[in-house]
Amino acid sequence: MPLIIEPNELDQLLDKADVVIVDLCKAKQYAQAHIPGAHFINYIDIVRIDKPVMGLLPDAESFSKLISDLGITENTQVIAYDDEGGGCASRFIWTLNVFGHSNAALLNGGLHSWANEGHALTNETTTSADPSNYSLSNTGNYSADREHIEQHLDDKNTVLLDARSAAEFSGEKKFADKTGHIPGAIHFEWTDAMDRNNNLRLLPEGIIEQRLEQLGITKEKEVICYCQSHHRSAFSYLMLRHLGYENVKGYPGSWSDWGNQADTPIE
Repeated sequence: MPLIIEPNELDQLLDKADVVIVDLCKAKQYAQAHIPGAHFINYIDIVRIDKPVMGLLPDAESFSKLISDLGITENTQVIAYDDEGGGCASRFIWTLNVFGHSNAALLNGGLHSWANEGHALTNETTTSADPSNYSLSNTGNYSADREHIEQHLDDKNTVLLDARSAAEFSGEKKFADKTGHIPGAIHFEWTDAMDRNNNLRLLPEGIIEQRLEQLGITKEKEVICYCQSHHRSAFSYLMLRHLGYENVKGYPGSWSDWGNQADTPIE
């Protein structure tokens, strides 16, 4: 199954019994207009916070309940979208992947492409589904913790993609005890992959691939994506997977974890 799906393709799936559409926009936006049949999920319900560390993985029990309550089973095709270019929706898909559910895709451009290109919208709340009792567990796949990163800082076959703003990467902006970036990390801001002239879709594959190659983010390497909490960088994770990068991981907690430790090295 593709990791990215177009509005015209989703249009053909709206009434399919084995498809669940998940809306990760703000609650106010969902109430105003959303894709027919989409179930609303509050972003805060798919992450765990252990201050000052944000954006940790949820525990298996609470995430399984969330998924079960949507009627999702191991055979369900999940399609997620948001209205911010894909960060929230990608974080949801990454979490599904970590918990062993691979049949999930991002709507390219999200609500922007759907609404601006004339597809149907509704303000009717989607009724809750029958719980599926689908039980998921953290597989450890697609996820890298601080210890793993520390062990691979000098590994030429591992590259760190920092998806934050240039000001955060340089240390000009401070959102943790420390400023700067993980040593050796390569800066590729998550929005640099978006086409602002095409409803926030991903830029053409060739353009992104050329830029990544120039930066040294190549397909034979393990790529670990991070930002402040692995929200923005979840989009980078999905982008890389879509482009055919096979060894991609996300760093839950990201800079809110690394930048708040006393002994982590920084640049």
